[in-house]
Amino acid sequence: MNRLKPLQSTLMPPATGLEALRVATYNIHKGVRGVGRAKRLEIHNLGLAVESFDADLVFLQEVRLFNTRESRHFQRTSFGWPEQGQAEFLAPEGYDVAYRTNAVTRHGEHGNALLSRWPIGEIGPHDVSDHRFEQRGLLHVPVQWQGATLHAVVAHFGLVHASRLRQVARLAEFIDAVVPADEMLIVAGDFNDWNERLDSPMATIGLQRAVAPDATRLQRLTFPSLAPVFALDRFYLRGLRCVSTMVPRGMAWARMSDHLPLVAELEPA
Repeated sequence: MNRLKPLQSTLMPPATGLEALRVATYNIHKGVRGVGRAKRLEIHNLGLAVESFDADLVFLQEVRLFNTRESRHFQRTSFGWPEQGQAEFLAPEGYDVAYRTNAVTRHGEHGNALLSRWPIGEIGPHDVSDHRFEQRGLLHVPVQWQGATLHAVVAHFGLVHASRLRQVARLAEFIDAVVPADEMLIVAGDFNDWNERLDSPMATIGLQRAVAPDATRLQRLTFPSLAPVFALDRFYLRGLRCVSTMVPRGMAWARMSDHLPLVAELEPA
């Protein structure tokens, strides 16, 4: 297996000050790429990737707690299947970890996770599945940052636009019920919004997409990782503003997942 070299030099410079919050969102494709004999385990490289973000909060999708078939398949590889869940495995030292399952499959499950450099509160999963063929969820985690409560919601929306609109409505109901109106909020993840049609519905519920002042659309593209043409991975904000964004590129990143990560620096609005 080709181990990833340190990636810090490819990412953004250190945070600009105490008020800056660095965040990253990444669909890790369950830590495995390829099929059949070409299947390879990427979770160890993903661990180096997550560490290189140097992020305060890392929003992760398609994370496994366990999978019996994959763990058997990779148990004899030089870097085997992790003994703990993937969220715990990927967390840099000292980070708090929140994880909840979205989908149960024949051999295991997968869900959303948040890795936090700052203390976290009670973890709240919320089912937003629109039909029985897609199990989708939100993961809500209150985070104590700079003496205030910041609400982090990890999202993974459906493949059909009508489903995504209904999931926005259910997200709005969840926010109204759980998140105080005067507290900061980040909703981040893989929105599967191929045609860029969710920004307006999200704005109607008080969430603005994180776009850096000088960013071009090309700098937001994350899927597919080898030659990205879609901006599926995003941050939506309330009470915060976006200072900068970046998407790491190159073959090392393209091989780890079918998505590229999106990294941003935010400040209180």
